[in-house]
Amino acid sequence: MIRLILAASMAVVLSLPARAEINIQEVTSPSGLEAWLVEEQSIPFLALELRFQGGAGLDAPGKRGAINLMTALLEEGAGEMSSQDFAIAVESLAAEFRFSVNDDSLSISAKMLTENRDAAVALLREALVAPRFDQEAIDRVRAQVVSSIQSDAKDPDAIASQTFQALAFGEHPYGTVKDGTVESVTALTRDDLVEAKGRVLARDRLFVSAVGDISADDLAALLDTLLTDLPAEGAPMPPHVEYALDGGITVVDFDTPQSVISFGQSGMTRDDPDFFPAYVMMQILGGGGFSSRLMEEVREKRGLTYGIGAYLYPMDLAEMIVGSVSTVNSRVGETVQVVQAEWERLAADGVTAEELDRAQTYLTGAYPLRFDGNGRIANILVGMQMDGLSTDYILTRNDKIRAVTVDDIKRVASERILPEQLHFVVVGQPEGLNPTN
Repeated sequence: MIRLILAASMAVVLSLPARAEINIQEVTSPSGLEAWLVEEQSIPFLALELRFQGGAGLDAPGKRGAINLMTALLEEGAGEMSSQDFAIAVESLAAEFRFSVNDDSLSISAKMLTENRDAAVALLREALVAPRFDQEAIDRVRAQVVSSIQSDAKDPDAIASQTFQALAFGEHPYGTVKDGTVESVTALTRDDLVEAKGRVLARDRLFVSAVGDISADDLAALLDTLLTDLPAEGAPMPPHVEYALDGGITVVDFDTPQSVISFGQSGMTRDDPDFFPAYVMMQILGGGGFSSRLMEEVREKRGLTYGIGAYLYPMDLAEMIVGSVSTVNSRVGETVQVVQAEWERLAADGVTAEELDRAQTYLTGAYPLRFDGNGRIANILVGMQMDGLSTDYILTRNDKIRAVTVDDIKRVASERILPEQLHFVVVGQPEGLNPTN
């Protein structure tokens, strides 16, 4: 019955009108923990988002994959509860906990009914503070991770992405895979996982948002109940790393009739004054749908692929502009030439007024549609905090998009789009290329 109530509540949330005018409250707990809150009392339901900055990038030297494996084990038993007992307890409360990690952050998404909130928070606290890391669970989840690593080693998409990152960032965590290698993951011990937890699950790199049926006072108390027993400080953050790739083509031989291509160049930070002109510019060059230049030139005019895209990729510690495309081996050379030509055209000529108007209409119209549920709103709010944005960003973002001019994009394109730096990693058996390394 509780599960049916939660399902009905979620249906109500997801049927609410798209909301971009959201009242965000800044909450501070008695112990000093901070969070953003959007109160929504129309249904008895809460979405809670926790984000620990650093993520898998905080792996200790020689322990690559430890934080990824540790994250997967947080729901595999806690305190006095075995893995099965913990799962049953979460299910009985109609709660939902999701744990995920990348090289910039470890994320925990929690959803719970108001009537079960205290019990659900107590369960989540056990997972964060006292995970069991039983050997049986370690061995089982480790096997799943190893299987995923072995699968990626045969996946041209994964190979292309991983090769590009390795060439761009070398020995920095961005240059290696968060899952680790078969060898590094196989060597991890329970002590390594305990140590990995302390490196990342700490209060000094924590961002929190809550959306739903909870008051500011109740959220403040919840924060202290849930989080004060975590360590005050985690491991030092990795350093910023410069994008290290020059222009050229790298080919990874792989026996497949269709090549996968990752391409990119250096990018810009999220707080760069030119971010919004660049953001709109990249929507025109390589955004989703069929209206981008790359889709028009590569797919519509020449039929070289089913899909292609390119976008700004500002990470916490590095910045790129990246894209990807797949095509049959016999047409790889032509595809690379077209992408290169579009990079050069954008750098030289900028965009047209018609293209700008179309992109602005799409970007401003699509933005409110992101706010279609408590969980998605909570996720957006945490991302805003991590990007250093203010609580009024939701109200001002579309104005920043509309303020971009053709001249803004022409200037940014001439300064930031670098055809001579554009590098392609091709995985397959391509024809018509002259690899540079």
